[in-house]
Amino acid sequence: MSIIRSTGVTSRAVRAGATIAMVIACALAVLGAGPASAAPRAPLPESYNFFSGIPPELAHPGGSLPGSNDFTCRPSARHPRPVVLVHGTGGSQQTNWGAYVAMLANRGYCVFALTYGALPGAPWPVSAIGGMTRMEPSAAALSRFVDRVLASTGAKTVDLVGHSQGTYMPTYYLKYLGGAPKVTKYVSLAPLWRGSFEGTPFVPLAKAILGDADMPICAACGQMGAGTPMNAAIWRGGSPYVRGIDYTNISTRYDELVVPYTAGQVPGRAGEQVRNIVVQDSCPQDHSEHMAIAGSRRAAFMVLNALDPAHPVRVPCEYVPPFTG
Repeated sequence: MSIIRSTGVTSRAVRAGATIAMVIACALAVLGAGPASAAPRAPLPESYNFFSGIPPELAHPGGSLPGSNDFTCRPSARHPRPVVLVHGTGGSQQTNWGAYVAMLANRGYCVFALTYGALPGAPWPVSAIGGMTRMEPSAAALSRFVDRVLASTGAKTVDLVGHSQGTYMPTYYLKYLGGAPKVTKYVSLAPLWRGSFEGTPFVPLAKAILGDADMPICAACGQMGAGTPMNAAIWRGGSPYVRGIDYTNISTRYDELVVPYTAGQVPGRAGEQVRNIVVQDSCPQDHSEHMAIAGSRRAAFMVLNALDPAHPVRVPCEYVPPFTG
């Protein structure tokens, strides 16, 4: 009987010891998991090509590029403002920004992108072709999106990076929809402040055929010419700019849609913060045109420097092909 009692005590001791060991092991596992879970995620692959956003759209119609539209993102002390990407005519939150989302996310920015101005009720893939409807409702969509970004991130303002129509339409948001206090930096790729297509027969031909009516399919296209009511609205007060916002305009001499390209190189007046850049001025090997400027690594690094001038990156001088960047 004494042997049995001794064996029972030993068994209980073993079980107790095993339990303690398990608790210690779990505690060590939890402590060990802490730093691992907080470790930075692997960098996203970067691809400097204007068309690099198309495969993700084909794989995930209407989705968001990895690294964008994470509404749990909290801006860092180094990058306290979320970046909102505003696509051009015919673009979307994926197709226009294949060269930008990963680049910005890898550098610690909270990155957001919307699709605006898609034809209402259209099925995919037509629904992925944004910037087609009139700019007034597109500006209202941008307003709602920025408010959502600010509410979710806790930031006070955002920085805007736009391409083509996305450099132009947001001004309506700033001047007429209360957006000015919510934006700090406004970086434009292929801007068209004085209007697009003016050096081509496109606008005169459209006006001759349609008069003041909206252009079929692309109503926004008819609003981008000089002398249109939208252009007059953009220039209210004698300037396309809003005091208190920091502007960077990045243009290319080979732009085939913003004609002349200098339509986007408008100097700032007294009290306006404006920097104008023509990509060929620093590198004649840059042959980017209207599309490629949104895929070029050179232009992308210029955007990084505009967003964070305190930590400049070296902008390479390298051959940039047209269309792809």
